[in-house]
Amino acid sequence: MSIDTLQKMQEEVQKRRTFAIISHPDAGKTTLTEKLLLFGGAIRLAGTVKGRKASKHATSDWMEIEKQRGISVTSSVMQFDYDGHRVNILDTPGHQDFSEDTYRTLTAADSAVMLIDSAKGVEMQTKKLFQVCRKRGIPIFTFINKMDREGRDPFDLLEELEEVLGIRSYPMNWPIGSGKQFRGVYDRHQTQVELFQGEDHKEIHVRKVSGYGDDMVKELAGEFLYDQLAQDLELLDVAGDPFDYEKVRTGELTPVFFGSAINNFGVQTFLENFLQLAPVPTPRRSTQGAIDPLNEQFSGYVFKIQANMNPAHRDRIAFLRICSGKFERGMSVKHVRPGKDIKLAQPQQFLAQDRDIVEEAYPGDIIGLFDPGIFRIGDTLCQGGNYEFDELPTFSPELFSKVSVKNALKHKQFQKGVDQLTEEGTIQVFRTIGFDDMILGVVGQLQFEVFEYRMKAEYGVEVQLQRMNFQFARWIIDKDVDSAKFRINSQLVKDKNNNFVVLFESEYAMRSAMDKSPNAQFLENAP
Repeated sequence: MSIDTLQKMQEEVQKRRTFAIISHPDAGKTTLTEKLLLFGGAIRLAGTVKGRKASKHATSDWMEIEKQRGISVTSSVMQFDYDGHRVNILDTPGHQDFSEDTYRTLTAADSAVMLIDSAKGVEMQTKKLFQVCRKRGIPIFTFINKMDREGRDPFDLLEELEEVLGIRSYPMNWPIGSGKQFRGVYDRHQTQVELFQGEDHKEIHVRKVSGYGDDMVKELAGEFLYDQLAQDLELLDVAGDPFDYEKVRTGELTPVFFGSAINNFGVQTFLENFLQLAPVPTPRRSTQGAIDPLNEQFSGYVFKIQANMNPAHRDRIAFLRICSGKFERGMSVKHVRPGKDIKLAQPQQFLAQDRDIVEEAYPGDIIGLFDPGIFRIGDTLCQGGNYEFDELPTFSPELFSKVSVKNALKHKQFQKGVDQLTEEGTIQVFRTIGFDDMILGVVGQLQFEVFEYRMKAEYGVEVQLQRMNFQFARWIIDKDVDSAKFRINSQLVKDKNNNFVVLFESEYAMRSAMDKSPNAQFLENAP
């Protein structure tokens, strides 16, 4: 690689910030995403989920079912430029039923923004998503939202971060009042006050001060709120964790920001601090060791496949995270799994459903590739090598339904729809042994609803779902697999790759089966 090429690569990689936003439903994640896009000039008007009955819907919620329900069902990818940085946001579904797609999307992020509702604190879905980030050791930034509503004490929220999630925190700013008394925040990092003013709270004033003892802070906050603020900040200075960038980088310390996304308050400060502190794209693990982003040879992996993003064209898009080298439109790369060379002719970049053809892209960027049915989740594309990136995790389903097609003449369309939605990761498919019945497995109930909706809307097929009592799926490795062993409270089936899987109705049934087959391995994920 020439010095000029290397320099250009370094500049481009340094600009990139690729992060996922994680939260529980209703914490305001889609609103925060919209406001970040607004600062990046990517949209003119931030549509909030509240306005879903009107014609304006949140930019990141493009699927028809999302517009009807006002929730994010699939993971969207959005890109914008801000202050010399190229920002890639992975807006993950917050709904607890969509954890599988969400978990996979987190593998494509270099950091995560955790959004917490100031009234509710750390909720169940946040906890699950946090654990996935924690396993990967990626930096986590926390935005405590809805400070303009009555909420919990900020110290209680920080304590909960530590007790429930096991992560220390460093508040970058601190609220002056809350709910109806919310006046703004004191910025500990920049020693300035940001004020929340105007009748509709749309005005934000920033005042530089010498410290929180400054007379101007007293004057702006009022005596009662100032006394509380001074006590809180003194306590943080004495007893709080010091800011440690190395601990932030390894995911052991989370910088915390207080604000109100719906009123735009604190969002810009958060974005500017985040861009300074968040990591640039880092090396990715593969079968040949770590692949450096500055490696001259292009590489990337598919972390998501989405069919019918444009229903008029019945298209399929494979989302590719670029890991190394420079991507150029029309380049030839090796598709490692089938061992074939392919040409990447129409790569696209996204603002949710809106797409532009991209001429070039760099490590950290997410591009969409037109998929004629050749890609699978986890596929590696690379130049000049034969390695594969670490396999993406699959997750054991917890709900099961037998599925059949209502109109037997539509069997071909039914099979096509099932195949495509399986490849997207919307559902997992199992087949019974002997009868060849089809059983769907999902992580949450909403996946069944989306499956039914999309089969009808996109493939013209009505399906019948019959719920089954199974709660657990375990992949079994045993040289003497015998279906007769699994007739009471369990059933032996095969997955799409013909691996044997046992479905159990209860934990007791699962434990009993394990005791009776001491030489067998029962795995939570496919081998």
